[in-house]
This record gives sequence, C-alpha cells and structure tokens, in this order.
Amino acid sequence: MEDRNKAEILLVITAILWSTSGLLIKLIDWHPLAIAGMRSIIAGTVLMLIYRKFHWRWSASLLGGGISYAIAVIMFVTANKLTTAANVILIQYSAPIYIALFSRWFLNEDITWIDWLTTGVVIWGLTLFFMDDLSISDFWGNILAMFSGIGLAWFFMFVRKIKHISTMEPIILGNLLTGVIGLPCMFQSSPDVGGWVALFIMGIFQLGLSYYLFSIAIKHVTAMEAILIPIIEPILNPIWVLLMVGEVPGKWAVVGGVIVIAAVTIRGVLTNRKQVLIAK
Repeated sequence: MEDRNKAEILLVITAILWSTSGLLIKLIDWHPLAIAGMRSIIAGTVLMLIYRKFHWRWSASLLGGGISYAIAVIMFVTANKLTTAANVILIQYSAPIYIALFSRWFLNEDITWIDWLTTGVVIWGLTLFFMDDLSISDFWGNILAMFSGIGLAWFFMFVRKIKHISTMEPIILGNLLTGVIGLPCMFQSSPDVGGWVALFIMGIFQLGLSYYLFSIAIKHVTAMEAILIPIIEPILNPIWVLLMVGEVPGKWAVVGGVIVIAAVTIRGVLTNRKQVLIAK
C-alpha cells in the first residue's frame, strides 16, 4: 500500500511536468518533427545519465513500447502546431478508452465498473472543459492528436507488459527513435535563443525527469490508473496559459474541470477503500 501511495504521488508530479508541453511547444518556431526530435534527444540523454543500469532485453513488447512512444510524442508535437493545445490534450486523452477496450486481453487486467464509469465521466468532463475551443477547421490537427492518444495508450500497455523486467528501456528507445526521425528536419533551420531554452526545459524536465518518475510509478499501478491519475494534465495546461498569457477559460471549461477532478478523486477513494477491505 505504501508503494502504491508513493506511485500515485509520482504520477501527480509527472502530470504537472507534462502539463507544460503545450505552452512550450507554442513558443518554439521550428519544424514540429525537429522539435519532437531534439526534445527527445535531450530527454533520452538525461534518462541515460540518470538511469545508467539499464540493459537492452529485446522483445516484442520493448520494441512495441518504443514505437508507440515515438508515435505518441511525434503526433502530439505536430498536432500542437496545427491546432490548439486544448484540442490536442482533449483528443489525446481518449487513451483511457483504448486501454479499457484492449487491456483485458492484452494485459489480463480486470477492468471494473468503476474504471468504465470513471473513463466515461472523465471524457465527458474534458469535452466540456475544452468545448469552447474545438473547431472543425482544425481537422488534421485533431486527427493527429487522436493517433497520439492511440500511441500513448499502447505505450502504457506495453510498459505494463514488461514492468517486472524493465520500464526505462522502452522510454529510452522511444526517444532515440523520435530523435532519428526528427534529425533531417533539424538542418533546415534553427530556433532562436528562447526556442532553445524552451527545448532544454522540455527535454530535461517536461519529458526526461517526468518519464523517469513515471517509470518508477508504473510498476505499482494498473494501466488504467497510470493514465487516469495524470488526467490532471489537461486541467493544468490551460492554467499555465492563463498565468503566462492571460487567457481566461470559459464557463464550460470550469465545469469540465470540476467534473474531471471529482471523477478521479472519487475513483481513488473507492479503489483504496476496496483494497483496504480486501487486505483485511
């Protein structure tokens, strides 16, 4: 139980770090593949320096996790350049739906009625949260954000598949793949000083440190918890925008935020109560 509580705290910190991505990506005037690639190169270097004892235990799950990670981050950055950060966050967090659909047969993890209900309420709340910003004109950005969510869901499930062997290797592999894919676009131009500062902040903290914490936490939670707890990321994302550029969220965004917080909190209370009763 103590490890589980620590894992949940680490996931909250991870979500806070992740929540800065939309704002930072908007500040960088560079090709989206170059941004994704350089961010991952920096993050991968940080992770290898922190986590020096990793060993490549090649398997289908390791490769699948790395590819899924690369798809998720590349699609996320590119979508942020095509549509609003709110759109991208909302659509990407359709990931719990894919986990709910596939984790039973892929991971043999039970999905309870609480998980199904929470997923539905969370998606509903997020829809309300960003309803004022959604636009059909951002069609291609929305499509790429959807693929980012699919990649994120499969990444979580692949990592859970090999959690007793390794959790860091697929993250490092995914960053290396993303760096290689983005490398050709890096030679077309270069960001300004502010852009490089934003890149290093993203690489070191928003992506590097966050996924190191995530790799620790994922060992002690289910795949559904690993993606439902960090759901606070899309709540914090517009708050950073409000503080930095003065953008005020609409009334439906406030309602949606309350719904999401309530759903995640209630689920946590019910799940912990159930575990306590089982332990007794």
